[in-house]
Amino acid sequence: MARGTQHRKRRPQANARVAQPAHSAPAPKAKRVQHQKWEDQLFFARLRNHGKFLWYLLAVALIAAFVLLGVGSGSTGISTIVQNFFSGTSASAKSLSSLQKKTVEQPKNAAAWLAYANALQAKSKLDEAAAALTTYTTLKPSDQNALRQLAAIYLHRASDWQTIYNEQSQRTQAVVPSSTLGPKSGTPLSNAVNSLTSPLASAVSSSTSAVTSSAYQQFATALSQREATWKKIAALAPKDASTQLSLAQAAQDASDTKTAIDGYKAYLKLAPSDSGVPTAKKALKQLEASLKASTGTGTIKNK
Repeated sequence: MARGTQHRKRRPQANARVAQPAHSAPAPKAKRVQHQKWEDQLFFARLRNHGKFLWYLLAVALIAAFVLLGVGSGSTGISTIVQNFFSGTSASAKSLSSLQKKTVEQPKNAAAWLAYANALQAKSKLDEAAAALTTYTTLKPSDQNALRQLAAIYLHRASDWQTIYNEQSQRTQAVVPSSTLGPKSGTPLSNAVNSLTSPLASAVSSSTSAVTSSAYQQFATALSQREATWKKIAALAPKDASTQLSLAQAAQDASDTKTAIDGYKAYLKLAPSDSGVPTAKKALKQLEASLKASTGTGTIKNK
């Protein structure tokens, strides 16, 4: 009996509640971190620290904008800068008048003549540029680069005058009536028609003959000047194959057959395996045949 009673006393009651410790308290709720306020504080702190620098940077940007736009200066601002960039000029560039003045004041100053020639060529004033370069090469006769530049100008001018000559010739042929439908040549009627002067033909001939003749003369002169320049270069570099080839071509264009033949021969001797050899041999053969026909001599022997 005693054991059973003791055992029943130990059993917990069905409706009994578990006693809570006297010292325990409800757990407090975790506070929500206010990220937005922290980020705002960081932003404004940075703004306060770097505010002066930003204001200075903004001021510099505004000043630069006023300068580029030309506010208060009377200029067109950045548009002028862009225009000067594409036209090859700038506010600080020396004008042609100042460069020309320097050549007048210092006629023996080769650098002044070269600068003046380059400025003239940049302005497409090729005749004046050629004259200035000629003076420079007289002062500096061993400057091959300047001589090549001068030869290139002469070639350019020859092309210009050739274009003018061809245009004038075509214009004359287009306006003057053709004699295709005329009477048979050699007959009395043909002789009578040919003796008559066409007013239209006379007007066209008088208005274009002067231009055509002048253009052809300028064309031939430019080719001769180009050849003379290449002769100077060849004298400075007689062992340069490309120079001899250029001399031969310039002489051929200027109808100087003898010089062209010598130039082609020198080129073939200096560069027998060059890619331009076949063309040079063909040109040499034609020139020798032309010279033979004009002089009636035999075949010229190669040197």
